[in-house]
Amino acid sequence: MVMRLGEMLIQKKLITSEQLKAALKEQQKIGEPIGETLIKMGYLTQEQLFPVLAEQLNLPFINLEDVAFDPEVIKRVPAKFAWYYKIIPLYYKDGKLTVATFDPLRSLNDAKMFLKDEVEPVLSTEKEITKALEKNYGVGAETIERIMDQAPKETVEEEEGQFEKVEDLERLAEDASVVKLVNQIILEAHQKRATDIHIEPYRGKMGLRYRIDGVLYEANVPSDMVRLFPSIISRIKIMSKLNIVERRLPQDGRAVVKVGKEEFDLRISVIPTRFGEGIVIRILPTKMLFDLGKLGLEQEELRILDGLIHQPHGIIFVTGPTGSGKTTTLYASLNKIKSTRNKIITIEDPIEYELDGITQIQVMPEIGFTFAQGLRSVLRHDPDIMMVGEVRDFETAELAIRIALTGHLIFSTLHTNDAAGGATRLLDIGIEPFLAASSINAFIAQRLVRVICPKCKTEDNSINPEVKKQIVEEIKQYYRFCKNPLAHMQKLAGIKESDIHFYRGEGCEECNKTGFRSRTAIYEMLLVNKRIKELMLAKSSSDKIREEAINQGMKTLRISGWGKVIDGITTPDEVMRVTQVEE
Repeated sequence: MVMRLGEMLIQKKLITSEQLKAALKEQQKIGEPIGETLIKMGYLTQEQLFPVLAEQLNLPFINLEDVAFDPEVIKRVPAKFAWYYKIIPLYYKDGKLTVATFDPLRSLNDAKMFLKDEVEPVLSTEKEITKALEKNYGVGAETIERIMDQAPKETVEEEEGQFEKVEDLERLAEDASVVKLVNQIILEAHQKRATDIHIEPYRGKMGLRYRIDGVLYEANVPSDMVRLFPSIISRIKIMSKLNIVERRLPQDGRAVVKVGKEEFDLRISVIPTRFGEGIVIRILPTKMLFDLGKLGLEQEELRILDGLIHQPHGIIFVTGPTGSGKTTTLYASLNKIKSTRNKIITIEDPIEYELDGITQIQVMPEIGFTFAQGLRSVLRHDPDIMMVGEVRDFETAELAIRIALTGHLIFSTLHTNDAAGGATRLLDIGIEPFLAASSINAFIAQRLVRVICPKCKTEDNSINPEVKKQIVEEIKQYYRFCKNPLAHMQKLAGIKESDIHFYRGEGCEECNKTGFRSRTAIYEMLLVNKRIKELMLAKSSSDKIREEAINQGMKTLRISGWGKVIDGITTPDEVMRVTQVEE
């Protein structure tokens, strides 16, 4: 006689008899399998339940992460069929098809009627089957198959060099299946913690990539998706209120979507390319908590920055390339100092996040409303603190400096490679040295490095020992120049190769198998003190300003990165990727 599932779970000490009684009582109300009820009530996980269920049903239990899927075997079961019954084909031999399922009693009875081959089931968890379906069939594969089956051939096919008629595109873009497909692409990006979605057309195919923790990863897409490419583009354009007829000019739009209880702003950019329009979707939470203490600053750096942002006037420039986290640092600084006693106004392009208690203004160059024009207008609103999204030209820079000299605190960004480069950039665009020297409080350069996933973090002994030697040598070189290292830098003094241990992430569900989860910043803070002002007035080179700043205790980006490596936060490759060797 087969033992009941509940009894087996108690016998294996996975649940208690009291928990089983409570689950049986709940099961009577909703009429679902007892295993599902136990999971919903939090008494069990799928990983605990399914090996026991496999034993009860006398079926093999398999971990799909260990399976090398054969594309030819995958083709034996259509995507819409596999998704509907939640089965994934594994092996085919002697006319027998082995499929993984999480519900053999319900799904396989129906599935066997439609599959040509004899079916042998094995058990796996629903979570693993869903991941395997996404990986092997691609994003939205079952939706695409349904559209291809239902739509007339001429509606979805693309003539050589031509897209469909506009009315067909509009109709298909509003079709429930196309809407669902675009939603699946966005949902998949959210689940993978992506910040950007790249949809790219090529000859006879399309690409879909997600940017996760600053790095692009390719998503598997069904080959038929290219036939729906114009409909996907049109759907995204309709969402963001763009012109679906215009395909020759770049367009920018935005949309708001809801995932569960969270709302997200989508910033959509469309550009014409050789084989169609390319789209990038930036995903931004409408609400985000900005905390200076969580940016990656050391305690001493945090103290310095806190002192800078509480100055009554002057300018703080944050420098770095696009995507280095400058805006996040500025938002966190504003969030720290905002209060009912001061008026804060920002001028941005675009406004990336909503900040309560702060007046945010979007520039519109197409109608003549630039950063410079915004600065002039904002002064009439009696601000105490201002943020200018970016200083790009002489007019904006001069206005910001003159406003700072009249008793305002201003935050802004510059596109330079390091902090010292910020000083010379202002002189290059025509700012008088005495104006820059008397108004600027600090230049802060930053980069983002990926953080090793804490769940799958392990020591890495595969890295070339020469890397340790390089790190120690670069730290020693820094101390040869730095006469007054800050308190938090003392821990690196006298570091030996034996003190350094490298780590990496092996890859797990938490980090989408990347080995990294989230990012942290490395900083370079150049304080404009008396000696730096003298160098600026003398129009000294950025190398000379940098050397003097290091002499006075400035920690460079490279050394900041090596500190993160020594603390086991990131990897040497990440630091080398975003910084350059210092001479």
